[in-house]
Amino acid sequence: MTSTLNRIVSRYNSVSLIMRIVIGLVIGLILGLICPGAQWIALLGDLFVGALKAIAPVLVFVLVSSALVQGQEKLDSRFALVLGLYLVSTLLAALVAVIGSFLFPQTLVLNVAAAEQAAPSGIGEVLRNLLLNMVANPLSSIMEGKYIGILFWAVCFGLVMKNIAADTTKVFMSNVADGVSALVRNIINLAPFGIMGLVFSNVSGNGLSIFTDYGKLLILLVGCMLAVALIVDPLIAFLVLRRNPYPLVFRCLKQSGITAFFTRSSAANIPVNMELCEELGLDKEMYSVSIPLGATINMDGAAITISVMTLAAANTVGVAVDIPSALLLSFLSALAACGASGVAGGSLLLIPMACSMFGISNDVAMQVVAIGFIIGVVQDSVETALNSSGDVMFAATAEYAQWLKEGKELPAFMGGKKTN
Repeated sequence: MTSTLNRIVSRYNSVSLIMRIVIGLVIGLILGLICPGAQWIALLGDLFVGALKAIAPVLVFVLVSSALVQGQEKLDSRFALVLGLYLVSTLLAALVAVIGSFLFPQTLVLNVAAAEQAAPSGIGEVLRNLLLNMVANPLSSIMEGKYIGILFWAVCFGLVMKNIAADTTKVFMSNVADGVSALVRNIINLAPFGIMGLVFSNVSGNGLSIFTDYGKLLILLVGCMLAVALIVDPLIAFLVLRRNPYPLVFRCLKQSGITAFFTRSSAANIPVNMELCEELGLDKEMYSVSIPLGATINMDGAAITISVMTLAAANTVGVAVDIPSALLLSFLSALAACGASGVAGGSLLLIPMACSMFGISNDVAMQVVAIGFIIGVVQDSVETALNSSGDVMFAATAEYAQWLKEGKELPAFMGGKKTN
């Protein structure tokens, strides 16, 4: 019995993870169509996402603190570069959304029930919440998945321990980080079953009405996100690396974007991105900080959603938006997107804040939010795939830029050439 089980596991692991995910996706799609009542299949997706969300905060804390305790101090200019790439990309994404909304203006039918969630009243409240989350109880931050707080306390703890920890303590912390990472790899190895459950849940629980009722709005949202993923972000990477960025772009979309599409949570996808960074040969000290940070502030998709939905609301109620106001909206959307929570639908609750800029009432704005939740099965999935894959792409871009400065060879899939 044991030998048979070992052979099955070995055969399962011999197939590439991406191929297994594709197989799980197809099986979930078929089961969703032929037996939509078998809701136990959806439980597999809930268990997978739940496991990722549960382990991700612990992983981030131990990796960040352990990396800082080791005391190599390698963040240097790479960290400043990746931070700048995150912010520039988010701002450009908002600009793309504004341009797309001007070229293809949308209106909404506001006849849905207003959403019940509380939304921030202004950008000041968004920034205030970010600062308060930084100094929140570290245990509650880990339990609630508040990554700003986790990062802040992990950095503080790591820097303090760096100066007082004995060598044995540093080894112990490194072992803990390796142990948690191994646990995460085992969870990710079960992704095909989770993806199967998530696809089944979406197919069996959602009809095609979102494509007929809100098709044009969805096309605009997804079109802007694809433009950023396939044109804007690669252009940024090219300007930094002076190399063809598309091998890196497509690898990040394939290995990070697919799982993010179905989990619909940047936070839940952090372990997946950590694993990918390791495969790309990135410095652990670098990506252990930049990846969770990216899950918080690299929100291209959120900036697009906020801008498109706000301008659609303005068109619906007859508010004329001039170019200076649209540019201001881009900046506001990019800034607000950095405060979007890394969970499904996190960007939608920032729409009322942006709507208030044009004097749109909160009642109307919350109806727009409700429409966002209706189309979220597609919009939020693509948004998260864009956000999460961008986290890895820009972390790798900053790392590889440093390699080129030092005359090191890039990985083979990036050309593997040295600079002159």
